[in-house]
Amino acid sequence: MFGSFAQGIHEYARIGLETGVVAASPHGLIVMLYEGAISSCQTATQAMQQGEIEKKGQAISKAIMIIESGLRVSLDKKSGGAIAESLDALYQYMSNQLYKAHLKNNAEPIHEVIKLMTDIKEAWVAIANIEAKNNLALAPNKETIGQAYSLG
Repeated sequence: MFGSFAQGIHEYARIGLETGVVAASPHGLIVMLYEGAISSCQTATQAMQQGEIEKKGQAISKAIMIIESGLRVSLDKKSGGAIAESLDALYQYMSNQLYKAHLKNNAEPIHEVIKLMTDIKEAWVAIANIEAKNNLALAPNKETIGQAYSLG
């Protein structure tokens, strides 16, 4: 009985995430990647504290996958120049720190990665907010739409 209920909740959450991805701007997608990696890192530290080795490994692997296959791959080094190169080096450093944390069963490198990701994510959120304000300023208001209908 509870299995189907839990499965329904999981499916609802998955659909909500997919809808968020489809509706997100490019900046919003980057923020979502950071949030996913941060969440996985937090799960890893909790699993580490509880001695859940398999869960820790899965969470660290997921965070590394998000960094390498999401954030790092999305860098455009040609047009991004020095900033993209710096981010690439930082992403590589973060992945290495997570590997080290896993091998040594040490949460400190994970905490460092969480701090770095949180700081960068906040910058992306600010960019997304500026983008949203600019898009809102360009959107037609109700008065303009009403005038357009009365012209036809």
